[in-house]
Amino acid sequence: MDSPQKRLPYSLDAEQSVLGSILIDPECFDDVAQIIRQDDFYLEAHGEIFALMQQYNLQSKSIDVITLINSLVSNQVYEDEAAARSYIKLLVDVVPGSANAKDYAEIVRDKATLRRLILATEEIQKDAYSEGESVSKIVDLAEQRIFEIAEKNVRRDFAHIRDVIMQTYERLDKLQKGGNEDAMGVSTGFSDLDGYVGGFGKGNLVIVGARPGVGKTSFCLNLGTNIAKKTKKAVCFFSLEMSNEELVSRIISSEALVHSEKLRNGKLEGEWEKIANACSELSETDIYIDDTSTISLTAMKAKLRRVKNLGLVVVDYLQLMESETKRKDGSRVNEIGDISRGLKLLAKELNVPVIVCSQLSRSTEKEKERKPMLSDLRDSGSIEQDADMVIFLSRDYYGNDPEKANLVDVTVAKNRHGSSGTVQMSWLGQYYKFSTLSNITE
Repeated sequence: MDSPQKRLPYSLDAEQSVLGSILIDPECFDDVAQIIRQDDFYLEAHGEIFALMQQYNLQSKSIDVITLINSLVSNQVYEDEAAARSYIKLLVDVVPGSANAKDYAEIVRDKATLRRLILATEEIQKDAYSEGESVSKIVDLAEQRIFEIAEKNVRRDFAHIRDVIMQTYERLDKLQKGGNEDAMGVSTGFSDLDGYVGGFGKGNLVIVGARPGVGKTSFCLNLGTNIAKKTKKAVCFFSLEMSNEELVSRIISSEALVHSEKLRNGKLEGEWEKIANACSELSETDIYIDDTSTISLTAMKAKLRRVKNLGLVVVDYLQLMESETKRKDGSRVNEIGDISRGLKLLAKELNVPVIVCSQLSRSTEKEKERKPMLSDLRDSGSIEQDADMVIFLSRDYYGNDPEKANLVDVTVAKNRHGSSGTVQMSWLGQYYKFSTLSNITE
């Protein structure tokens, strides 16, 4: 791969100097280890030396020349003790002191990043020349490769409590002075529900579960539309089951209060003005819809990273998402667990709430007299673990009581940052619309 014309970038002096600094002053290892890893070294022997130093550090053993030489020979990094001793002496002699150890480490890290970029672009070219995948898949993979390299460069240090206290104080001060959306979280648009959840926080993964036909898609559409109108931020819907036209028809029905059946059959009489007004208002929002029927987390990330002023992501629904790689054990439960974990990391990475619809297990369909429970989430217990909030919708257990036919219980079953409980809301099925009621039940 290396050639006289195009040699992969690396700095021999920096690699030798960072190792020599640790040999001179083992105390600087902790500072260096926050910046570089074994695979950041270009020369394999340097990586092996650093790995041994790391092993000693983890075992609380001192990093000294004698033990290092012995380990290098026993691990067959060098053929004999003389060769190992000669190179370790060179490392010690090449650097005058350990004061600049962190600077040397940063050079090693930067060179490693450049090498990864070169190798990634070679892989991208290989994929493009082979034409083995669709163009969109190749582009998504290319973006993911570059993003992973950038992500490896992000290293966060400890935050002192006094700094976090100041951030918390500023947030509380904003709240006291009349509220601040960034401080409170994104309002759901339903006042009673906000009373429990306090809005959706940045980086939160919110799971919305319900039996088929209860209205989880409509609930999420209502949430997304409310948030897009109120915050003026971009709201992205990923619909893996319904087309974008079907979703927009539901939104128009909900916003214009026009019977959904009329929007399907086109038998509109005096509703055109209401539809026009609703469409005019909706056109001013930044709502984006992707109706790719099978989408992976990689493709989702690639698309979202291009969206400016992103405020919310909605996925409908979890169990239809495509796994990045098929597991050897063939377990769909584990695949769903990987996806839910990935969605949580996505929310944290983009710093926006991610709302995900989820199916419930079939047992809930047989036991309509009870509310859904966390154990009813279908395919994986890790969904419950990864979620910051789990919301269930239920209405079948009201039976045939005509006075309660349009009531839905919205149950906050898990809330990592607040209280749980049940809010009653009205459900206008002909408009796909949820509305707040004044009464709240525990």
